[in-house]
Amino acid sequence: MGVHDTRRTRVVLGVLLVAALALITFDYRYGSSGPMARLRQVGGSVFGRVERVTSVVTDPIVGFFVHNNGSSNNSSVTALQKEVIQLRAQLSQEQLSKADYRQLSQLLQLSGRGGYRIVAATVIAIGQGYAQTVTLDAGSKDGVKPEETVLDGQGLVGTVTAVNAQTCTVLLANDATSVVGVTLAGSGEIGWVTGPGKSRSGSGLMRLQVLDANAVLSPGQQLVTSASIRDRPYVPGVPVGVISKVENRAGSLTALALVRPYVDFTTLGVVGIVVVPPSTNPRFSVLPPKPAPPPTRAAKRSAHPSGSPTVSPTP
Repeated sequence: MGVHDTRRTRVVLGVLLVAALALITFDYRYGSSGPMARLRQVGGSVFGRVERVTSVVTDPIVGFFVHNNGSSNNSSVTALQKEVIQLRAQLSQEQLSKADYRQLSQLLQLSGRGGYRIVAATVIAIGQGYAQTVTLDAGSKDGVKPEETVLDGQGLVGTVTAVNAQTCTVLLANDATSVVGVTLAGSGEIGWVTGPGKSRSGSGLMRLQVLDANAVLSPGQQLVTSASIRDRPYVPGVPVGVISKVENRAGSLTALALVRPYVDFTTLGVVGIVVVPPSTNPRFSVLPPKPAPPPTRAAKRSAHPSGSPTVSPTP
């Protein structure tokens, strides 16, 4: 009996752990008590069906073993259930909410400066194929349409490519097929950037091409989106990135450079879909402050003529 009970206990605990993982995941995505409840709709129909199937499969199994176990096993199950409830509360209300609130605050600030009317959404899935895509928990019921701009609190995320009632698919700006028209701050030069895709180097740098082959490019120059026709697929003025390296190729018809995007595509969470473009072009007003250049060697020598740090005298 001891061996049989131990095996049965392991089955019960294993099933509960699987169910707990599913509950924790879907509680965050669809929980009505989370910080994003008013900003996102119920997730995609595919994910909803997966959740229901998980419940249908696991609930009868758990009920069967719990009903047939002795009192000693029931106490273990009860303790595990209490721990699961605590973990779910901690995960959804403490850890995840901090990141959500921070990203939401940054998103609202950027959209406010640019005059973008947005629908806030959350990333619920990441594309597993070659294309760089994500799925958001906002769809046509929220007023989302194809070819609308997607941004976060840092800048351009991508554009909507497909929409159903409750979700939409976004092609990220770092995808190899993505082409975004841009304007350079300061000079006003226009060009376009293409995404690196899933490159082996993993640099994540976009490639910039400027129409004027004689344009002067320099590291530190900032880029924003140019206006598209009828503001689709991109609204104007969204921060794209900053030039990190200039590539001068002899005989090239365009000026070339590498651009580091403002958005970290590996940590996407809360994003905004621009459903109404700004009434006027914000141009460069949404850009973050330009970082100060590092001090030159001459400045360092003038600060310390002797070439060594100044030491305060000991009292």
